Amino acid sequence: MQKKNTTDDGAGNIVQKVITSICFYVLLILLWQAIYTLGTGPLGWWKSYAMPNPLGVVKSLRKLIVNGTLLHATTYSLRRVLIGFAVSLLIGTILGLLVSASKFLNRNLKPLMNGIQSLPSVCWVPFAILWFGLKESAVLFVVVIGSTFSVALAIENAISTIPPIYRRSAATMGATTVQMYTNIIFPAALPGFLAGLRQSWSFAWRALMSGEVMSAYVGLGYSLMAARDMADINQVTAVMLTIIVIGILIDRCVFSALERRVLRSRGL
Repeated sequence: MQKKNTTDDGAGNIVQKVITSICFYVLLILLWQAIYTLGTGPLGWWKSYAMPNPLGVVKSLRKLIVNGTLLHATTYSLRRVLIGFAVSLLIGTILGLLVSASKFLNRNLKPLMNGIQSLPSVCWVPFAILWFGLKESAVLFVVVIGSTFSVALAIENAISTIPPIYRRSAATMGATTVQMYTNIIFPAALPGFLAGLRQSWSFAWRALMSGEVMSAYVGLGYSLMAARDMADINQVTAVMLTIIVIGILIDRCVFSALERRVLRSRGL
């Protein structure tokens, strides 16, 4: 009976949280509508075509869904970011391991990596266009360069936070270098690496939008600029909200879920 009550309480808490979240977003939309009505009406802060409104955004979103533009653009964007992020994950992991294993590289290369990572991804677009032209490879280059150093820094930071006693104990028991990495370093660094991977994903997603805005012919970033050229502020907002929602869903459903699973398996 006690177990049933506990389960019921847990389900009730989930329902309450869902209702609270729905109410919050409904109030947010109502506030948005009120600001639009007052700003374009009595207060005269801006013109109606310069300020999006909830109803107009819904209509634009529906139009994009019905004509297939949103699905087409989303498919291209997700394909690009998955390919680019996979490449950056491979390169960044190798680079991070080298930096963590070499004091010389850690002292000299890590500050440079931090500096490059702080550079906005849009700064790489001119290089991408000059080197690759207005092609798919230009967008992929921006994604890779925008997230590789974040992955490398995540690897290095995760390894650097491992307690030294782990390595000393393994060395005392005669562990080889391969055994040290496979049995000690990689498992101990995994939670920290997954936390850094979430940030690396956000860098890749933002880098993709920078590349698509400047050089792509299809994708969410391109749809954003196409709506801007048509001076359709509601469609601009609809595409922006789509980009936000996709980013949140991937973060919550993939990276957060994986991180929680790893932490839970370790009693954390």
